[in-house]
Amino acid sequence: MSRQEMDALGWDQCDVIVVTGDAYVDHPSFGMAIIGRLLEAQGLRVGIIAQPDWHSAQAFRALGRPRLFFGVTAGNMDSMVNRYTSDKRIRSDDAYTPGGAAGARPDRAVIVYSQRLREAYRDVPIVLGGIEASLRRSAHFDYWSEKVRRSVLLDAKADLLVYGNAERQVVDLARRLNAGEPISAIRDLRGTSFVRGDHARDYIEIDSRHLDAPGPLNPPIDPYAMNEAAADQPATAPQETIVRFRRRVKNADRARSVIRMPDFAQVESDPVMYAHASRILHLEANPHNARALVQRHGTVDVWLNPPPIPLSTPEMDGLYELPYQRRPHPAYGKAEIPAYKMIRFSIAIQRGCFGGCSFCSITEHEGRIIQNRSEKSVLHEIEVIRDTVPGFTGVISDLGGPTANMYRIACKSREIEAACRLPSCVFPQVCENLNTDHSALIQLYRKARALPGIKKVLIGSGVRYDLAIESPEYVKELAQHHVGGYLKIAPEHIREGPLSKMMKPGVGTYYRFKELFDRFSKEAGKEQYLIPYFIAAHPGTTDEDMLELALWLKKNGFRADQVQAFLPSPMATATAMYHSGRNPLRRVTRDSERVPIPKGLRQRRLHKAFLRYHDPNNWPMLREALRRMGRANLIGSGPNHLVPAYQPRGTGQQGGEGMRKPQPFRTQHVRKRRQGDKLK
Repeated sequence: MSRQEMDALGWDQCDVIVVTGDAYVDHPSFGMAIIGRLLEAQGLRVGIIAQPDWHSAQAFRALGRPRLFFGVTAGNMDSMVNRYTSDKRIRSDDAYTPGGAAGARPDRAVIVYSQRLREAYRDVPIVLGGIEASLRRSAHFDYWSEKVRRSVLLDAKADLLVYGNAERQVVDLARRLNAGEPISAIRDLRGTSFVRGDHARDYIEIDSRHLDAPGPLNPPIDPYAMNEAAADQPATAPQETIVRFRRRVKNADRARSVIRMPDFAQVESDPVMYAHASRILHLEANPHNARALVQRHGTVDVWLNPPPIPLSTPEMDGLYELPYQRRPHPAYGKAEIPAYKMIRFSIAIQRGCFGGCSFCSITEHEGRIIQNRSEKSVLHEIEVIRDTVPGFTGVISDLGGPTANMYRIACKSREIEAACRLPSCVFPQVCENLNTDHSALIQLYRKARALPGIKKVLIGSGVRYDLAIESPEYVKELAQHHVGGYLKIAPEHIREGPLSKMMKPGVGTYYRFKELFDRFSKEAGKEQYLIPYFIAAHPGTTDEDMLELALWLKKNGFRADQVQAFLPSPMATATAMYHSGRNPLRRVTRDSERVPIPKGLRQRRLHKAFLRYHDPNNWPMLREALRRMGRANLIGSGPNHLVPAYQPRGTGQQGGEGMRKPQPFRTQHVRKRRQGDKLK
């Protein structure tokens, strides 16, 4: 991380320098640590520039010029998600910064970092990676500016983008650059995106409209405008290149076929075309059958190669058994990094998720094919934590991943898996081809808690309960040995309208899981509770849906302390719904299903208020909404009422009759000037 450390190691130059928006924690839950240790294992010298001061290029010269390339990542979170709430307010803290201090990274960090690197070393290759680059690799709707933005490759002026976890791509890239191959010639790596100025003559192009029929791309041509243009056009003007599209491609030609999506100008101006492009991108997500995608941006093409092949179990083991120090860099002294504190005793046992929830970005980043570690590797890591990590008290906080209970679960047939193009293996019901056997996971839990010095193994990752009920033995194991009194699960809603747009199971599945959980907890003599999570203002949700959810919460005695409002993250299917008002889970046409979209600060606050029906500050807003909806009968003090008619003194200033006028969204600069440098 410094010249002094380079001198101590006897290095005159780094081979690769990774610039990251997170503090440097040498733990496999942090992307820069995995990539750094992996490249180190290839014999390369790796430098880390963590959370540099982006106001000038000076901080980016700290380690000198790398021999191969700069790797740029915003960190473990998209910088806009990290910095702003779903209501577009600046967050007061940052879990990936020493002391939890806010403001340590810029908005759109990969773009800003890349610009500063170009100032510092104009000719050094720049490679983008991490979640922010991964989810912005093509034209994408940006919630914070409320517009469709270009591929981040163009705005960052980078040479290459690696998406997903990207270990394969990064190692192959470093090897080829080390062999002297120019980065401009590296165009065949899976899981990469790049810019090219010409059409690929050696590829067969398929018009995406042949795969999905959105209707006419443009309005009918004005004949008068056409005639005027023709009259002004010189007779000798060069003709535009005509690309010959094919509707179908033989299997032998699939490897050299590419799907041309609507260009940036079309998806920027036409929400229906944006929904169509989103659907195509998600259809081409299975690495075993996906084709390359190409999207025109002005005069250049942004090319997206197919996703990388998932890592095998030995490869996953090797990755997680690299010599991580499992703690923050000593340069931070005693400063606490909240994200590290949360995960220091947790272990990743798998990657990927086949749940396909439309609001989640895991599938777009990690894929839906589960990548597993071996039982031996996981148990060894528990022993490493026990023996080497300071402060360990005998409790492992999590054995999981994106989902707790998909370990070693996969399609029964490799042939079917390779051909499948469905976005989910568990929606609208669990696929008949999915092997739902949880025995390998149960055995891992039992062996983990039997290790000497291990008092408890908790499960902190989200349990996919519609999958869990397929294995009552797993629910029993979980309830009786791996829950610390409360288990968080995520039904997200109870009504079919929102659930169908989220790709989540119906509430009946929740009841079946709850019955099993309560029964097995009681058998063990334990009083344990489920804590359900719900999303407000998700596409497909009406005010009536939220009212029914509020009544359900009250009936079941739930009082949420914190509520989550839908945040349209880049590339998610639900974000395409939010922007277009269409449902890209089905074929997109001009006349396809319209989706109700809760938009505007007032409606989003109302939906959150329904989740916190018990908060007196929300009662004025809820009373106003109930009267408007013709449900004034729910106002009163009886057990069947939602909110009382009275208002406690000193409350009610946050909504409804006493609601303040919504304030416009302000930038950090304005907030600093108006609030005395205190970000709230």
